[in-house]
Amino acid sequence: MKQAKLFGTDGIRGEAGRFPLDSATVRVIGASLARHLAERTNGRSPNIVMGRDTRESGASIEHDLIAGASPEGAEIQSAGIITTPGVAFLARGLSADAGVVISASHNPYRDNGIKIFDPSGRKLDDVTECQIEADVAEHDFHDSVSQLEASAVPTSDVTRLDLRSRYLNFLRHRVANDLSLSKLRMVVDCANGAAFVLGPELFRSLNAEVVPINDQPNGQNINQDSGSLHIDGLRERVLKERADLGVAFDGDADRALFIDAQGTFVDGDATIWIMANYLSSRGRLTGNKVVATVMTNLGLEIALKGLGVELIRTDVGDKYVLEALIKNDAVLGGEQSGHIIFPELSLAGDGMITAIGILRAMRDENKTLAQLKEGFKRYPQLLLNVRVREKVPFRELPAVWSQVREVENALGDRGRLLLRYSGTESLARVMIEAEDERQVNVHAHSLANLIQSEIGLDS
Repeated sequence: MKQAKLFGTDGIRGEAGRFPLDSATVRVIGASLARHLAERTNGRSPNIVMGRDTRESGASIEHDLIAGASPEGAEIQSAGIITTPGVAFLARGLSADAGVVISASHNPYRDNGIKIFDPSGRKLDDVTECQIEADVAEHDFHDSVSQLEASAVPTSDVTRLDLRSRYLNFLRHRVANDLSLSKLRMVVDCANGAAFVLGPELFRSLNAEVVPINDQPNGQNINQDSGSLHIDGLRERVLKERADLGVAFDGDADRALFIDAQGTFVDGDATIWIMANYLSSRGRLTGNKVVATVMTNLGLEIALKGLGVELIRTDVGDKYVLEALIKNDAVLGGEQSGHIIFPELSLAGDGMITAIGILRAMRDENKTLAQLKEGFKRYPQLLLNVRVREKVPFRELPAVWSQVREVENALGDRGRLLLRYSGTESLARVMIEAEDERQVNVHAHSLANLIQSEIGLDS
């Protein structure tokens, strides 16, 4: 069996029931994880904490992981349905050897995934990922695991509801601390996902008046016309309820996006601006640095510069944001998608921590969400995808590279061109942003057309 690359920047992901999320492979993954963890514990049984979102395939995948891991000596505790950052917190707080989340985040319900955290709450290291991938490709390992009986799964209920309470108490007392949301009305879009109980319960415990929506999961409606990918429903409800704000989570609640009282969308870039401004004003923005990705709007970089704050850009992916946060000893980073990381509180993006941060800024500053966003001007941005027959380095395409230089000179320091290939598809991505929307459109389409004529699939 040829060794496949299973782990992406966000764990293993695919269609439930198909490789690598078929029953046999999932058992191998569980057994492999337990075996390699045991190699590091000096004879002690490895301790694994698990959780899942609301997809109908989650329970069976968890069952198969346990069936593979238990015969290898692993001791497993399950929090049942809980957010991805909740498992990351538990892995750290319980001194577990690993935390495992069964979720495909914002993907449709037919997809699922396996995300693994180390005891610090960081994503699993590359070495262990490679070892698991090798075991999945190994015939002998498959054969040994396939001989396991279903009875290998402990018959006792491994789900511990107190684990969810432990995470909720962390959010209430460590993160929110003395925050009171009395007389604040908020709409909470749970995306029919992992936050459908925890989200409303958290904000009610802080005395907010909570209007929950999309909080009736049925196993198939996670992310369906709801949550952070479908923000219009939240906007309509915020306006109807005359709420102070709305927050939308995705399926595993590691992201949070917002709607202000006027119905205006507040994305991850605006959230970073609000939190950077808030922390900076209190002398808590260590090193005056913020981390974001290459896709982050130029308007944020310019707004931060006005505060004397440097924006450090990384490749797309929370893994790269976290690496840069740690390297630069920074306290705030994130992505346009609403995946924000506060490393002093958690090394995983946590939508509920993000929401608490925004709510605290509103209360401490005595401002509305719209007022907090002032000072951040979003630059017009256009992203065009060109399907290509091969990914030739752009520098090796003289006509393309010449036009790239011309565009960069025309934009100067008040605009930005990002040209890259997709990591997963045969696409060239052309992204341009500048103050002048007409300039953005002209340059982006001109460059995209040139790439199409040079290496386009249909050229």
